[in-house]
Amino acid sequence: MKNSSYNPGLHRFAVFTACWTLFLLVAGALVTSNDAGLAVPDWPLSYGSLMPPMVGGIFYEHGHRMVATAAGIFTIILAVWISRRETRASMRRLGWSALAAVVAQGILGGITVKFFLPPWVSVAHAALAQAFFCSLVAIALFTSKWWQSELQVVRYSAHPPVRERAVAAAIVIFIQLLLGAAYRHQALGILPHLIGAVIVPFVVLPAAFSSRDRAYGSASGLARCGTMLKHVLYVQLALGGAALWSRLATQHAPQPMPVMVFFTVAHTAVGALTLAVAVLLVLVAFRVLGPVRPEKVAASQPRMAGQEGGAL
Repeated sequence: MKNSSYNPGLHRFAVFTACWTLFLLVAGALVTSNDAGLAVPDWPLSYGSLMPPMVGGIFYEHGHRMVATAAGIFTIILAVWISRRETRASMRRLGWSALAAVVAQGILGGITVKFFLPPWVSVAHAALAQAFFCSLVAIALFTSKWWQSELQVVRYSAHPPVRERAVAAAIVIFIQLLLGAAYRHQALGILPHLIGAVIVPFVVLPAAFSSRDRAYGSASGLARCGTMLKHVLYVQLALGGAALWSRLATQHAPQPMPVMVFFTVAHTAVGALTLAVAVLLVLVAFRVLGPVRPEKVAASQPRMAGQEGGAL
């Protein structure tokens, strides 16, 4: 049954804004991978102007700022649209939270320039970017026709719940992305990120496979999310190996080589997608799965002998 609050225009714009934010993450990864973080030494202007010559590292750094500015404008439109059209208070709060996140993200970006790329500020900038992207993915899901339709909730009892595994997967992926950002911004060495790459599959794959449990067979969309998470993780692991190989193979090059830039940026972008799909799995699992209600458990339990027909 279609919910009267479903707004197809709002949903499409939310999907567009989420996709644009993924593009923003790619633009940011291009800045880092090309060592262009201080190609523009001032902020919020670039060499004192709104449009400096787009040459060398300026192309990546100022281009990133332009994409980020557009993302901020789109998020303002989205937040206002949600506040005017959405009847769900939680959605209005989420819309304004996304706007607050993109404003904070811009401020952190300015601090990284003003203070010459302090490593942990840069890591915080990367972490908030992931959280902002996931918030927009959530908004796109919550505004969808599917989410607002009448979905049957599958009740579980004896089978292991996928919800807790999905939450663990999302947390582990987020930590792994932070370790990757810490390595790229020279706050940590690569060893913690490599250790995380070994741990992540042992947490993520059980969540992906358990979503396909036959006990959850009628849970709409759950198996699809698990399948997407499994495949995107495989791609991410392959790209991680390629990115490491390309760095080792070009470590003595006088400047970042295209092969290294390509694999590193692809690895960063697919990492964000992996986290986003894990978040989708969490949200869908909590939407379509639930424990057996206490009253149903009580009704299914056999009565004690002394409870039948009065006391002995």
